[in-house]
Amino acid sequence: MTNGAPPQNPGMMQLVLELVQNGVVPEVVQVMEKIPRELFVPQPFQDRAFENAALPIGHHQTISQPLVVAQMTQALDLNDRCKVLEIGTGSGYQAAVLAPLCRRLYTIERHKPLSVRAEQRFQQLRIHNIVTRVGDGSKGWPEQAPFDRIIVTAAAIDIPPVLVDQLAVGGVMVVPIGDDQHDQRLVKLVKDEDGPHITDLGWVRFVPFVEGEAP
Repeated sequence: MTNGAPPQNPGMMQLVLELVQNGVVPEVVQVMEKIPRELFVPQPFQDRAFENAALPIGHHQTISQPLVVAQMTQALDLNDRCKVLEIGTGSGYQAAVLAPLCRRLYTIERHKPLSVRAEQRFQQLRIHNIVTRVGDGSKGWPEQAPFDRIIVTAAAIDIPPVLVDQLAVGGVMVVPIGDDQHDQRLVKLVKDEDGPHITDLGWVRFVPFVEGEAP
Protein backbone atom coordinates (compact mmCIF):
# COMPACT_ATOMS: atom_id res chain seq x y z
CA MET A 1 0.00 0.00 0.00
CA THR A 2 1.36 3.39 -1.01
CA ASN A 3 0.42 7.06 -0.80
CA GLY A 4 -2.09 6.36 1.95
CA ALA A 5 -4.44 4.54 -0.46
CA PRO A 6 -6.93 2.14 1.19
CA PRO A 7 -6.22 -1.56 0.71
CA GLN A 8 -8.08 -3.21 -2.18
CA ASN A 9 -10.60 -5.86 -1.15
CA PRO A 10 -9.63 -9.05 -3.04
CA GLY A 11 -13.27 -10.10 -3.36
CA MET A 12 -14.22 -6.76 -4.88
CA MET A 13 -11.22 -6.89 -7.23
CA GLN A 14 -12.35 -10.29 -8.50
CA LEU A 15 -15.94 -9.09 -8.89
CA VAL A 16 -14.83 -6.02 -10.84
CA LEU A 17 -12.79 -8.25 -13.12
CA GLU A 18 -15.86 -10.44 -13.79
CA LEU A 19 -17.98 -7.39 -14.60
CA VAL A 20 -15.38 -6.06 -17.03
CA GLN A 21 -14.96 -9.48 -18.68
CA ASN A 22 -18.74 -9.61 -19.21
CA GLY A 23 -18.81 -6.30 -21.05
CA VAL A 24 -20.12 -3.97 -18.34
CA VAL A 25 -19.34 -0.35 -19.24
CA PRO A 26 -16.75 1.54 -17.15
CA GLU A 27 -19.30 4.02 -15.73
CA VAL A 28 -21.31 1.22 -14.12
CA VAL A 29 -18.24 -0.74 -12.98
CA GLN A 30 -16.83 2.35 -11.27
CA VAL A 31 -20.05 2.94 -9.34
CA MET A 32 -20.33 -0.70 -8.27
CA GLU A 33 -16.69 -0.71 -7.15
CA LYS A 34 -17.54 2.06 -4.66
CA ILE A 35 -20.68 0.42 -3.22
CA PRO A 36 -19.89 -1.90 -0.26
CA ARG A 37 -22.05 -4.89 -1.24
CA GLU A 38 -21.31 -6.52 2.13
CA LEU A 39 -23.44 -3.79 3.74
CA PHE A 40 -26.49 -5.14 1.88
CA VAL A 41 -25.89 -8.84 2.60
CA PRO A 42 -27.19 -10.51 5.80
CA GLN A 43 -24.58 -11.56 8.35
CA PRO A 44 -24.78 -15.33 7.64
CA PHE A 45 -23.74 -14.67 4.03
CA GLN A 46 -21.00 -12.10 4.61
CA ASP A 47 -18.33 -14.47 3.33
CA ARG A 48 -20.19 -14.60 0.00
CA ALA A 49 -20.83 -10.86 -0.35
CA PHE A 50 -18.55 -10.50 -3.39
CA GLU A 51 -19.63 -13.64 -5.20
CA ASN A 52 -21.41 -13.12 -8.49
CA ALA A 53 -24.49 -14.79 -7.04
CA ALA A 54 -27.95 -13.92 -5.73
CA LEU A 55 -28.26 -14.27 -1.94
CA PRO A 56 -31.27 -14.45 0.42
CA ILE A 57 -32.17 -11.32 2.39
CA GLY A 58 -35.29 -12.60 4.18
CA HIS A 59 -39.01 -12.42 3.38
CA HIS A 60 -38.41 -14.82 0.46
CA GLN A 61 -36.47 -12.08 -1.34
CA THR A 62 -32.92 -11.96 -2.67
CA ILE A 63 -30.17 -9.48 -3.45
CA SER A 64 -29.57 -9.94 -7.17
CA GLN A 65 -26.26 -11.19 -8.49
CA PRO A 66 -23.95 -8.26 -9.25
CA LEU A 67 -23.69 -9.00 -12.97
CA VAL A 68 -27.48 -8.80 -13.35
CA VAL A 69 -27.53 -5.55 -11.34
CA ALA A 70 -24.87 -4.20 -13.69
CA GLN A 71 -26.66 -5.36 -16.85
CA MET A 72 -30.01 -3.88 -15.76
CA THR A 73 -28.33 -0.62 -14.79
CA GLN A 74 -26.51 -0.45 -18.12
CA ALA A 75 -29.69 -1.21 -20.07
CA LEU A 76 -31.45 1.79 -18.53
CA ASP A 77 -29.12 4.22 -20.35
CA LEU A 78 -29.12 6.58 -17.38
CA ASN A 79 -28.00 10.19 -17.23
CA ASP A 80 -27.95 12.77 -14.45
CA ARG A 81 -31.29 14.24 -15.57
CA CYS A 82 -33.24 10.99 -15.21
CA LYS A 83 -36.12 10.53 -12.79
CA VAL A 84 -36.24 6.80 -12.03
CA LEU A 85 -38.82 4.45 -10.52
CA GLU A 86 -37.69 1.16 -9.00
CA ILE A 87 -40.22 -1.55 -8.18
CA GLY A 88 -38.81 -3.79 -5.45
CA THR A 89 -36.31 -2.07 -3.15
CA GLY A 90 -35.21 -5.31 -1.50
CA SER A 91 -31.87 -4.82 0.24
CA GLY A 92 -31.42 -1.45 -1.47
CA TYR A 93 -28.31 -2.56 -3.38
CA GLN A 94 -29.72 -1.94 -6.87
CA ALA A 95 -30.98 1.47 -5.76
CA ALA A 96 -27.57 2.37 -4.32
CA VAL A 97 -25.99 1.53 -7.68
CA LEU A 98 -28.55 3.56 -9.63
CA ALA A 99 -28.49 6.66 -7.40
CA PRO A 100 -25.12 8.12 -8.52
CA LEU A 101 -26.18 7.77 -12.16
CA CYS A 102 -29.55 9.59 -12.03
CA ARG A 103 -31.16 12.77 -10.68
CA ARG A 104 -33.68 11.17 -8.35
CA LEU A 105 -34.80 7.62 -7.62
CA TYR A 106 -38.19 6.59 -6.25
CA THR A 107 -38.25 3.03 -4.92
CA ILE A 108 -41.19 0.92 -3.68
CA GLU A 109 -41.00 -2.17 -1.46
CA ARG A 110 -43.94 -4.25 -0.26
CA HIS A 111 -42.10 -5.58 2.83
CA LYS A 112 -41.76 -2.81 5.41
CA PRO A 113 -38.76 -4.33 7.29
CA LEU A 114 -36.78 -4.52 4.05
CA SER A 115 -37.66 -0.92 3.18
CA VAL A 116 -36.66 0.34 6.61
CA ARG A 117 -33.30 -1.43 6.52
CA ALA A 118 -32.63 -0.21 2.97
CA GLU A 119 -33.32 3.38 3.98
CA GLN A 120 -30.91 3.02 6.91
CA ARG A 121 -28.23 1.84 4.49
CA PHE A 122 -28.84 4.81 2.19
CA GLN A 123 -28.42 7.14 5.16
CA GLN A 124 -25.25 5.35 6.25
CA LEU A 125 -23.81 5.77 2.74
CA ARG A 126 -25.02 9.39 2.57
CA ILE A 127 -27.12 8.79 -0.51
CA HIS A 128 -29.65 11.60 -0.53
CA ASN A 129 -31.46 11.34 -3.87
CA ILE A 130 -33.52 8.21 -3.06
CA VAL A 131 -37.15 8.39 -1.91
CA THR A 132 -38.59 5.18 -0.41
CA ARG A 133 -42.15 3.96 -0.05
CA VAL A 134 -43.80 0.85 1.40
CA GLY A 135 -46.61 -0.24 -0.88
CA ASP A 136 -47.92 -2.13 -3.88
CA GLY A 137 -45.39 -1.81 -6.68
CA SER A 138 -47.89 -2.99 -9.28
CA LYS A 139 -49.59 0.42 -8.99
CA GLY A 140 -46.36 2.31 -9.56
CA TRP A 141 -46.09 5.80 -8.10
CA PRO A 142 -48.76 7.75 -10.03
CA GLU A 143 -48.36 11.09 -8.24
CA GLN A 144 -44.69 11.22 -9.31
CA ALA A 145 -45.23 10.00 -12.89
CA PRO A 146 -44.09 10.24 -15.58
CA PHE A 147 -40.69 8.62 -15.07
CA ASP A 148 -37.77 8.72 -17.49
CA ARG A 149 -36.71 5.22 -16.44
CA ILE A 150 -38.44 2.31 -14.67
CA ILE A 151 -36.73 -0.81 -13.34
CA VAL A 152 -38.58 -3.84 -11.98
CA THR A 153 -36.61 -6.26 -9.81
CA ALA A 154 -39.12 -9.12 -9.73
CA ALA A 155 -40.44 -11.27 -12.57
CA ALA A 156 -43.85 -10.29 -13.92
CA ILE A 157 -45.99 -12.59 -16.06
CA ASP A 158 -46.17 -9.81 -18.64
CA ILE A 159 -45.04 -6.21 -18.91
CA PRO A 160 -47.22 -4.29 -16.39
CA PRO A 161 -49.40 -1.85 -18.42
CA VAL A 162 -49.76 0.49 -15.43
CA LEU A 163 -46.01 0.98 -15.39
CA VAL A 164 -45.89 1.51 -19.16
CA ASP A 165 -48.48 4.27 -18.68
CA GLN A 166 -46.23 5.91 -16.05
CA LEU A 167 -43.21 5.86 -18.37
CA ALA A 168 -42.47 9.10 -20.20
CA VAL A 169 -42.33 9.19 -23.98
CA GLY A 170 -38.69 8.52 -24.80
CA GLY A 171 -38.36 6.57 -21.56
CA VAL A 172 -36.87 3.15 -20.89
CA MET A 173 -38.15 0.29 -18.72
CA VAL A 174 -36.20 -2.85 -17.82
CA VAL A 175 -38.20 -5.77 -16.45
CA PRO A 176 -37.86 -9.56 -16.12
CA ILE A 177 -40.76 -11.45 -17.70
CA GLY A 178 -41.93 -15.01 -17.09
CA ASP A 179 -43.96 -17.04 -14.59
CA ASP A 180 -41.45 -19.88 -14.36
CA GLN A 181 -38.14 -19.28 -12.53
CA HIS A 182 -36.43 -21.45 -15.12
CA ASP A 183 -37.81 -19.53 -18.10
CA GLN A 184 -37.56 -15.80 -17.45
CA ARG A 185 -36.28 -13.23 -19.91
CA LEU A 186 -35.00 -9.74 -19.18
CA VAL A 187 -36.58 -7.25 -21.56
CA LYS A 188 -35.91 -3.61 -22.33
CA LEU A 189 -38.88 -1.49 -23.37
CA VAL A 190 -38.36 1.86 -25.09
CA LYS A 191 -41.48 4.02 -25.35
CA ASP A 192 -41.85 6.47 -28.22
CA GLU A 193 -44.74 8.23 -29.95
CA ASP A 194 -45.63 5.00 -31.78
CA GLY A 195 -45.76 2.94 -28.58
CA PRO A 196 -43.41 0.50 -26.88
CA HIS A 197 -40.50 -1.24 -28.60
CA ILE A 198 -39.14 -4.33 -26.85
CA THR A 199 -35.69 -5.91 -26.89
CA ASP A 200 -34.85 -9.28 -25.31
CA LEU A 201 -31.72 -9.02 -23.14
CA GLY A 202 -31.42 -12.70 -22.22
CA TRP A 203 -32.17 -15.25 -19.55
CA VAL A 204 -32.47 -14.27 -15.86
CA ARG A 205 -33.93 -15.63 -12.63
CA PHE A 206 -35.89 -13.42 -10.24
CA VAL A 207 -38.42 -13.89 -7.45
CA PRO A 208 -42.02 -13.49 -8.68
CA PHE A 209 -43.68 -10.08 -8.96
CA VAL A 210 -46.40 -10.00 -6.31
CA GLU A 211 -49.20 -7.46 -6.19
CA GLY A 212 -50.37 -5.85 -2.96
CA GLU A 213 -48.57 -4.91 0.27
CA ALA A 214 -47.11 -7.69 2.37
CA PRO A 215 -49.31 -8.73 5.31
